[in-house]
Amino acid sequence: MMVEQFLNYLRYERNRSVLTVQRYEKALRAFEAYFENKDGQLSWESIDSDIIRDWMESMMDNGAMASTVNNCLSAVRSFYRFALSRNLVAKDPAHVVKGPKKEKPLPHFVREKEMDELLDQKEWDANNIKDVRARTILLMFYETGIRLAELVGLDDEQVDFVQHQLKVTGKRNKQRLVPFGEELEQALRDYMALRDRQVACQDHALFVSDKGKRITRAAVTNLVRNHLASVSTMKTRTPHVLRHSFATAMLNNGAGLESVKKLLGHASIATTERYTHTTFEQLKRIYHEAHPRA
Repeated sequence: MMVEQFLNYLRYERNRSVLTVQRYEKALRAFEAYFENKDGQLSWESIDSDIIRDWMESMMDNGAMASTVNNCLSAVRSFYRFALSRNLVAKDPAHVVKGPKKEKPLPHFVREKEMDELLDQKEWDANNIKDVRARTILLMFYETGIRLAELVGLDDEQVDFVQHQLKVTGKRNKQRLVPFGEELEQALRDYMALRDRQVACQDHALFVSDKGKRITRAAVTNLVRNHLASVSTMKTRTPHVLRHSFATAMLNNGAGLESVKKLLGHASIATTERYTHTTFEQLKRIYHEAHPRA
């Protein structure tokens, strides 16, 4: 009866949608079935927080995602807030229960072999500004790990060929220095020389369109998407994937987490740590593919 009262409260007093009410009812009925099956003497009035935690653990053990468990817990919490306000129960065991941390999806990244295939293909035309610009942009993302906005915002003066570093303006206008290697140096020199011969630049932007204006975020995104399609079947093919690819390649080849954090411009090491999960997942795949008894 208490559950029905709560559902009517949602329908008529809170004017919640039919789907929302159904979602709450499904969660509450599932919990009710759980504690009644556990102990026939249990009721909404007598259960404690441990029963709720046991229920959540059982859902996780059966493969439920953290987001699903949290939604179910939210329904139980809402029910008890209602029941307590109407004096239907004497206590609220749900308010002290914490839900599981939500899973953070692993970053998508392009494998090193695929990036080598893309950057080293013979089809690049050294005299075609579009080809040279595209390859230089792809190489810069992969070799430096900078963000889309950071690349688009680069000016010529922020490229230091003597020190082999970029002066990048990141989030919240924080500036950092990002090193680059000889391959990117040569690509940048070739691109800038060809750009200056073939394009009438209208500002000091490093990367410009065919009309000489600073290249747009949309143009770079489309460029990356189209070129990654030639080497990867991933649905997500964005500049950020190349940033992920940079971080993953660095960690796979021995770079320290703190160093990668600084290169990426992360404020917290926790943000960078998710790439360690990516590399471990890659190791697990290699293990299962290679070990005869895995």
